[in-house]
Amino acid sequence: MSTAVLVLENGQVFRGLPYGAVGETLGEAVFCTAMTGYQETLTDPSYHRQIVVATAPQIGNTGWNDEDGESTGSAGSDSATGDSGKIWVAGYVIRNPTRRVSNWRATTSLEDELRRQQVVGIAGIDTRTVVRILRDHGSMRAGVFSGPALASDDELVARVRHQPPMTGADLAGEVTTAAAYEVSPESADGQARFTVAAIDLGIKTNTPRMFAQRGVRVHVLPANSGIDAVTALNPDGVFLSNGPGDPATADTAVELTRGVLGEGLPLFGICFGNQILGRALGRSTYKMKFGHRGINIPVIDHATGTVSITAQNHGFALEGEAGEEFDTDFGRARVSHVCANDGTVEGVELLSGQAFSVQYHPEAAAGPHDAAYLFDKFVTLLEGDRARGTSA
Repeated sequence: MSTAVLVLENGQVFRGLPYGAVGETLGEAVFCTAMTGYQETLTDPSYHRQIVVATAPQIGNTGWNDEDGESTGSAGSDSATGDSGKIWVAGYVIRNPTRRVSNWRATTSLEDELRRQQVVGIAGIDTRTVVRILRDHGSMRAGVFSGPALASDDELVARVRHQPPMTGADLAGEVTTAAAYEVSPESADGQARFTVAAIDLGIKTNTPRMFAQRGVRVHVLPANSGIDAVTALNPDGVFLSNGPGDPATADTAVELTRGVLGEGLPLFGICFGNQILGRALGRSTYKMKFGHRGINIPVIDHATGTVSITAQNHGFALEGEAGEEFDTDFGRARVSHVCANDGTVEGVELLSGQAFSVQYHPEAAAGPHDAAYLFDKFVTLLEGDRARGTSA
């Protein structure tokens, strides 16, 4: 019987069966607590260069379909018409693969899709043990090996340790669109209420869709765009997307954000975009021990005390404490949201109301949808900004 091995940076080795493609893959081992939505997880560009360990015991029940992908296309794609089912994870680790696909929308099985896209995985290992290790010791470099890539344990550990760490990784440019594209509003007459420039740091397909449902035209721009590219669109507001890598490396996006704030444009950011806004406001970031990845993470809104159950995928966070106010080059700001589990910063905002961001995913697919109101909040901000401009 064929063998596959998961090798962790600390030298621990887990033996199982090949799942998906056979070969070698390297990346940072992380775990995701979502019980559903594995297709959305696998196609999320924020998981680029990460080997995802699923905590759900059985994976693959609903197969794979042509509708639920969250990537906007292949790396370097110049439009939203690329393969939205592109898998971005470096590798996949599961316990029990389902034997039969059971969903009317499925076009193939998960394993066949992993194989088609040459994603190396492993099945049949005790993922509970792996997750406990990652929780106790933190996310770490890892590798999955099978077939001709197999070697002695010492050799495989050496390969794993030779790869660069996630700290210092500049990855947004590897997942962003190569050229700008437009997503039209979903209105009966095709007219847009507002125009938003969205910076693609690893944007998911559901984000422009959520704007379009609210009558907003979205111009998606590459991650390396400057302020001139944004202002040339004469947008009503700017959006900073999610994405992979270390936010400390994203100086171009931070400079752009400072330019947007200097222009007085309304701004909304999520996930990586939250870290970029935070950096633009003078806050520092740090690498978390094992991060937040799942669709069941509680977040507290400091102003109202409301708790939302959120989808998250990040291994870095902003420095700060709940309700903390601080001075910036653009006026007073505050930490607006924190994680109920560990107090991690989950949102920042300018007290003027011009800009706000959250660390989680309000566009969440496959859910939950507690935070979808944030898109309405941004549209309301755009309405207010236009009204002030008209009255002026």
